[in-house]
Amino acid sequence: MNDNLFLNSLVLAVETPNALITALTITKFRGTTIPFAFIGMAVLRLPLWLNQKCRFWKLMGSGQNAQVDLAPDYKHWAILTTWDNQEECDTFYNKSLVIKWFNFFGMESCTILLKTLSSHGQWSKKEPFISKTKNTIHTGKIAVITRAAIRFNRLKEFKQNVKRAANAMRVSPGFILSAGIGENPFLDQATFSIWENAESVKNYAYKTFDHADVIKLTREREWYKEELFARFEIITSWGLLNGKAISDYQPYIQPR
Repeated sequence: MNDNLFLNSLVLAVETPNALITALTITKFRGTTIPFAFIGMAVLRLPLWLNQKCRFWKLMGSGQNAQVDLAPDYKHWAILTTWDNQEECDTFYNKSLVIKWFNFFGMESCTILLKTLSSHGQWSKKEPFISKTKNTIHTGKIAVITRAAIRFNRLKEFKQNVKRAANAMRVSPGFILSAGIGENPFLDQATFSIWENAESVKNYAYKTFDHADVIKLTREREWYKEELFARFEIITSWGLLNGKAISDYQPYIQPR
């Protein structure tokens, strides 16, 4: 077992009483332990299903090198969970078989804890990030999760267009990092991204031609049968993504 992963599994105490907590962990498995990643996607569903305190969960694969890419990467796997409070989240990360499995077979891992700022849409016919607490305007870093269930007869069009939106995101001012995740590598796609602030998210969404054009096509061509967009405050984060400490990722600055 990787000692760093074990240490990273010990959740830091954060003052977020009674707030809905969303936790995302992305783990890179060794080449020799990839079969255990596939096994985990099957057997770890049971303890998650039996955990009555976990409001919502998803075991997911990832794009190439954990990036927004349609090509699946069999080394990177992710788990997304939501909790009613910090204590329940801490207990899961410190004691659950699910996290112990990821840590034992993984070679590096990163985790981000989030608090919902806004959420619209559904994921598997649920609204997983809706919080009962009213959030104030947030001025710091913003995390975003977008998710879509793609209609099979629109998959070809989606594949032809999504790459340019992803490329535009990576060179958008204020962009920090992104990861492509999803239950199905082709029909169920989600993107997790971190931005310098809310303004940088807004500028990418509405002022970047490629992204705005893809959104327009999405509506006109009805690519999705279900979609979701959620923004979060970042409570804390730790670990490595693609060999780099997640805290070391910096906002993209457009060359002059």
